[in-house]
Amino acid sequence: MPKAGDLVQVTRAASVQFVEPIRCRVVRVLDWITYDGWVWLDVYQLDGKGDAVARRSIFVRPGGLRVLRPAPAPRPDPGRRATGSGAASRRVVPNPGQRS
Repeated sequence: MPKAGDLVQVTRAASVQFVEPIRCRVVRVLDWITYDGWVWLDVYQLDGKGDAVARRSIFVRPGGLRVLRPAPAPRPDPGRRATGSGAASRRVVPNPGQRS
């Protein structure tokens, strides 16, 4: 099953409407009711340079998609502090307006 961020090639193996293959970046898998073994995908269709040229909803068989590049793994947010089991994560910081 494709996931958001995957770069896929959509060919006739995915759906007969794609006689000419297209490359797409998956935005999301839509939760629309459909036939067993088929899904609706919200995608950006890409040109030869990899730029998005259209946003489309396509009806395909996931088994017929060719994943060219999986979605990148999420990177940690540098603005967030990692939580752990160390003493720093258990430190209590008093509220300046609160009396002790």
